[in-house]
Amino acid sequence: MNKLGNYITGNWITGDGDGQQLYNAVTGDAIATATTKGLDFASITNYARTVGNPALRKMTFHERGNMLKALAMHLRNHLEKFYQISYQTGATKADSWVDIEGGIGNLFANASLRRKLPDETFCIDGESHNLSLQNTFMGTHILVPKEGVAIHINAFNFPVWGMLEKIAVNLLAGMPAIVKPATVTSYLAEAFVKEIIASKILPEGALQLICGSAGDLLDHVTSQDVVTFTGSASTGLMLKSNPHILQESVPFTMEADSLNCIVLGEDVTPDKPEWNIFVKEVRKEMTLKAGQRCTGIRRIFVPENKMEDLWKAIAVSLAQTVIGNPLNEKVRMGSLAGQAQRNEVKEQVQKLLASSQIVYGSLDSVELVDADAVNGAFLSPVLLMNDKPFASQEVHSVEAFGPVSTIMPYKNLEEAIELSKMGKGSLCSSIVTADNAVAKKYVISAATHHGRILVLNNECAKESTGHGSPLPLLVHGGPGRAGGGEEMGGLRGVKHYLQRTAIQGSPSTITAITNIYQPHAKGNNPGKHPFKKYFEELQIGDQITTAARTITSEDIDAFANLSGDHFYAHNTNTNFEGTMFEQQVAHGYFIMSIGAGLFVDGSHKNPVLLNYGIDELRFTKPVYPGSEIHIRFTCKEKLPNDKRIVEKPEDKKRGDDIDKGIVKWYVEMIDETNEIVGAATILTMVAKKLV
Repeated sequence: MNKLGNYITGNWITGDGDGQQLYNAVTGDAIATATTKGLDFASITNYARTVGNPALRKMTFHERGNMLKALAMHLRNHLEKFYQISYQTGATKADSWVDIEGGIGNLFANASLRRKLPDETFCIDGESHNLSLQNTFMGTHILVPKEGVAIHINAFNFPVWGMLEKIAVNLLAGMPAIVKPATVTSYLAEAFVKEIIASKILPEGALQLICGSAGDLLDHVTSQDVVTFTGSASTGLMLKSNPHILQESVPFTMEADSLNCIVLGEDVTPDKPEWNIFVKEVRKEMTLKAGQRCTGIRRIFVPENKMEDLWKAIAVSLAQTVIGNPLNEKVRMGSLAGQAQRNEVKEQVQKLLASSQIVYGSLDSVELVDADAVNGAFLSPVLLMNDKPFASQEVHSVEAFGPVSTIMPYKNLEEAIELSKMGKGSLCSSIVTADNAVAKKYVISAATHHGRILVLNNECAKESTGHGSPLPLLVHGGPGRAGGGEEMGGLRGVKHYLQRTAIQGSPSTITAITNIYQPHAKGNNPGKHPFKKYFEELQIGDQITTAARTITSEDIDAFANLSGDHFYAHNTNTNFEGTMFEQQVAHGYFIMSIGAGLFVDGSHKNPVLLNYGIDELRFTKPVYPGSEIHIRFTCKEKLPNDKRIVEKPEDKKRGDDIDKGIVKWYVEMIDETNEIVGAATILTMVAKKLV
């Protein structure tokens, strides 16, 4: 019998003894065993901290991001192998797509975040703050990778997505990971890690895998580590209460199974498209992955006068779902992950039946295609009905983690909101309504108890990712029963693995530390106009001060006529009594434009390819005719820009094949009193020097 490997301390090692037997969820055949008996978890965590962590910390965000991109592209070349293994978990092709390609998509999404981060091993977090009258003392925040390891304890339902969506974030942040997948489906996670290690894309020690019990792993955590858990709330609470986690103040992110809900708006009637959208969404959430989703819809709330029509419509839709062997192309719902999972779902449904009744499906029989109901872990979709949701505790506290959901009535939107909160915190909720006023009231009122809310209507339904789909750039998690944590969320998720530290000093010192120019820092003499320098030649702080230009009333009139902006303050014949201005005032955009005329060196072609945009443009003081404006122009920040291999001539015209970077320039517009009248950050594309 094949024994799964544990990838630890740079080697594939099988544990001692026979271990836990793993089965094909469709056929019931034994396929592997898994064990971590005999593993030294202290050595495993130490290896991550002393080998993997330093290697990742030396890399910049851009290097780590490109590493994730390369890994994603590599894994895409082995999809068919992964799909064949995934079928053994009971997953259909659609289920597996979410798990496998959704997981790889997380690598791509997090790789793209590098563009929002500096080409440094650390980053600034948020705004900088001037802390003195003479502009000599300031403060800001930096984020640096923690010196520990991210320990991920994952659930059985998404062995690939659950792993990749987490390691993508910690690897981008600069921390290594130890992944412990749920044992029952760990053979699929092992297959992925084998391919990841074989690719040699990650530095040694960046990823370790244990297939089986976590043993005393959490007894070896330190304050520099981060622990994440996905699974049941009870198991999560037990892990979170580990004395070492409490003593060391180890960040613990829990994403627990929750009693998520969907609400049908009172405005929706059977003749509206939202009616069918609602029915399809419920069916999808009950049958995708055989209902084994932490985001799955467990509670369905509908207006009481639509109850019968709705549950019958859902029942008809469920009856059209073909259940059986995932390898059969006709099958739309596979099995649960194993016999133990099926038995547990049945036990939970029995608890729900204390106050509910089955209106569709059966716990004892299921019609299958190309599969055996005895050996396979199959279960019919089960739709329950509870007509007294305020008097029933079970439906708001018991979760059957499978193709099971309960439909319940409400009298008005206030009741629907109250019922949604009775789950005591969930990962997500949805409301299907065509009335935006209803949507707003529900979202604002229910948001306290849900990590994510989807508003679904005919306008967005075709492109919506649906109720249960977490997205890499949005947070995944929820309050209360759902665990109280957050995962993913774009840069928000990355920050969970970084230490935020406030730093204080002079603007010049903070500039030297962060490699981002801070206002009022000392500038450098660039030796020549910065626009004549290639990307590599530019230094942060390169600064020029331009000659001055006198602003005239004729200039302002001409700009008003050219732009069409005849706002009253720009007109010479305006009576300015009672206004904010003393006389005709120059357009802010005119000052910005003449600023460009002052700092741009346009005498000949130079490495600056184009203006890429303007950030943080502010006008801080009126400019009147007679004012003399000059510009202080400083190289603020440099960011690499990926060179793409292009074949189409039009792409070459866009400059996609040119080796270049993005340079941010801090532009200060200053008048004759030496006061700043405006400031902005200008972005340019600058060519790299040809070797």
